[in-house]
Amino acid sequence: MMAKNENYEQAKSRVEKRIGFMIHAGVYVLVNAGLITLNLMRSPDNLWFIWPLGGWGLGVLFHAIKVFGPGSGGASSWKEKMIEKEQSKLDE
Repeated sequence: MMAKNENYEQAKSRVEKRIGFMIHAGVYVLVNAGLITLNLMRSPDNLWFIWPLGGWGLGVLFHAIKVFGPGSGGASSWKEKMIEKEQSKLDE
């Protein structure tokens, strides 16, 4: 019973991290679309929107690596996926 509970908590944590990333990415797109629009309408000769776009973009990239990268459980190798599949069969 304890293993099922631990698996549930681990799965819940992974899902919450993925949802957090999706929210972060969505806010990034919306805010930067607004900044690009504002910049191009008000001062098209001075393209300052690239600075927040690039800086925040790096933050989103690092967030993606943390959520989906190696060791995160988000992009498990085929071997780890097979182990998880077998473990879930044993938990039943």
